[in-house]
Amino acid sequence: MADVALENEARIVTETGLDARVAAIVEPIIEGLGYRLVRVKISTRNGQTLQIMAERPDGTMTVEDCGVISRNISPALDVEDPVSSAYHLEVSSPGIDRPLVRRADFVRWAGHEARIELSVPIEGRKRYRGILIGLDGETTGVKLADAPEGAPDRVWLPLDTIADARLVMTDALVAETLRDAKRQRPDDIEDADAQVIDENDITDETSDA
Repeated sequence: MADVALENEARIVTETGLDARVAAIVEPIIEGLGYRLVRVKISTRNGQTLQIMAERPDGTMTVEDCGVISRNISPALDVEDPVSSAYHLEVSSPGIDRPLVRRADFVRWAGHEARIELSVPIEGRKRYRGILIGLDGETTGVKLADAPEGAPDRVWLPLDTIADARLVMTDALVAETLRDAKRQRPDDIEDADAQVIDENDITDETSDA
């Protein structure tokens, strides 16, 4: 299994379209503050929500951290104006069932269950679910939960074909996440799903995307 450092590692699973445009604006700011961007996602929740997931290099995140990021990215979003309609800005931790976006994520969470979707099918299949078994070069291993009897129950998926990957919420995952939080910040146990939502609609006054 590869030994992958957590810090200063680029994401291998990134956004497309408008999400990617927003990511290009906020990622340098977030990194400059000492955090790492995990994911940008624009959804129709609460009318329209721009969700920014981020974390510290050690994987922790507090409500206060979310507030720091929110206050620093808001002016840049106002100036660059990437979203052409009203939206709620939400800055949050990745959560327990987190997206996996860096090589280190597939190492760190080996032994836990994940869902993975590929951008191109491998042997006619794009969606996989199973236990992560780490990295081998530029591939990640998955012990399949649904392998047919007599067929190999492990697959190795090229990292550059992964369009989306995230952990599946299980009792074991919750227990390990809470143990990690207690060990890393024993005097300030943080909520595993810390988040800050800007209560005011942010309105783009132009009609351009």
